[in-house]
Amino acid sequence: MSAVTVIQAYRFALDPSAAQARNLERHVGAARFAFNWALARVKANIGQRAAERSYGLGGEELTPALAWNLPALRRAWNAAKPEVAPWWSECSKEAFNTGLDGVARSLRNWADSASGKRSGRKVGFPRFKARRRTTPSVRFTTGVIRVESDRRHVTLPRVGTIKTHESTRKLARRLESGTARILSATVRLEAGRWHCAFTVEVVRQVHVPARPDATVGVDLGIKVLAVLSTGDLVPNPRHVTRALKALRTASRTLSRRVGPDRRTGQRPSARWESAQREVTRIHVRVANLRKDAIHKLTSELAAIYGVVVVEDLNVLGMLKNHKLARHIADASFGEIRRQLGYKTGWNGGRLVIADRWFPSSKTCSGCGTVKPKLSMADRIFTCDACGLVIDRDLNAALNLKQYVDLEWPGDVKTGRGADQKTKPSLAGGCETPTPHHPGGQDGDRRPVTIGCER
Repeated sequence: MSAVTVIQAYRFALDPSAAQARNLERHVGAARFAFNWALARVKANIGQRAAERSYGLGGEELTPALAWNLPALRRAWNAAKPEVAPWWSECSKEAFNTGLDGVARSLRNWADSASGKRSGRKVGFPRFKARRRTTPSVRFTTGVIRVESDRRHVTLPRVGTIKTHESTRKLARRLESGTARILSATVRLEAGRWHCAFTVEVVRQVHVPARPDATVGVDLGIKVLAVLSTGDLVPNPRHVTRALKALRTASRTLSRRVGPDRRTGQRPSARWESAQREVTRIHVRVANLRKDAIHKLTSELAAIYGVVVVEDLNVLGMLKNHKLARHIADASFGEIRRQLGYKTGWNGGRLVIADRWFPSSKTCSGCGTVKPKLSMADRIFTCDACGLVIDRDLNAALNLKQYVDLEWPGDVKTGRGADQKTKPSLAGGCETPTPHHPGGQDGDRRPVTIGCER
């Protein structure tokens, strides 16, 4: 059994005292202050240089540009902090470093996105952090960061030893055995509770799946969360739908309370804050139930099968369907794929991402014929060539299982998916009759001789 070094996080809920909670709030406030200070300084410099160019200045006549990297921002902060933040000594230097690092990362992402170096959706210019719209967070990378031996306390710089709401034995055991090393600790306030997440370098033993030679296709959906090529069905818990009645009631109660108003400076009433906590509690419970269900599903698949095949779904495009958006978001297809990615590696397996243009639902798992059209309302797949009648989702799962054996155009991809549609001449079937793709039953399809599993 081989070993591999990975970076993973251990997250624990905290039960800080009132004084410790105020200290943590002071640190996250310092991080937000440093972020806004650095961003304002950079924006002022950019604006000044733009104004000077409009006056016809250029070259050395312009105000010198400010460096956006973290070391330069840290040097500027150390020079200015006695004047702009005379209270800086009350907080750990890591609090200010958190804010400065956030500005450096945001500006780098914005610049890379604007220049085309960063793929994906366009990243906008960073905005100032507001106290009521920002998740309080601070990151510690140096100083005393440890998990106490009693497995009920953690120690952080300038904050001290804090009691945890749950046992830290999972991380403590690895630290005691020497197979883990803490790199940093991030403290966040979420839904009224403080959490501490330790980023840890862990030496993990790579396990062997129970069936290392077995391949399973996983077709994700809404009616059923996952259909396996073995015929097993994983029901969709629909956590949001179950909590919708309670959420509506709590939201109505919240709307009747006197809430905050930034225009007039009105502060929320105590009854509004109580109603807001109830709404938050429901959302947190739904999120926790969803995480638990997804972790159980992905852990079981990774522990049993040597190869797991899933589709490269365009989740953002699917969310544009307003009738299904809530159900798609509740199913968390992207999170399932993400967890399978690292869990299969931990268990000595492999995750295969089927090409986004692979017609898993339209292809017959028995003979390989591709149907020209298949609407979402057709839940039973009927093959016109061989007469196979099978559940649509099970047929897709069987095709995903066979995907690793098919000589599909291009190599099997494990990234975000294909960058172009699969060539019709090799994909099989007659989905799109074009001059170079006349259509037909067999002339344009590579024969597949894999039998059908029922």
